[in-house]
Amino acid sequence: MTLVDLYAAHAATGQSPATLRTWIHRGELTRHGYDARGRALVDLHDVQALIAAKATPVAA
Repeated sequence: MTLVDLYAAHAATGQSPATLRTWIHRGELTRHGYDARGRALVDLHDVQALIAAKATPVAA
């Protein structure tokens, strides 16, 4: 598990912090607490997996 704040996740993946917050709110991404500055922490591997899953087309 690699916990990062939303801005570090953005730097690593290119996904905007606002989108990441939306995914947390929808329950698609798990928040793992907050850092010392009050920023939400997420697992970078979970973010990458969710991006990959959303990029995969759904078979009809």
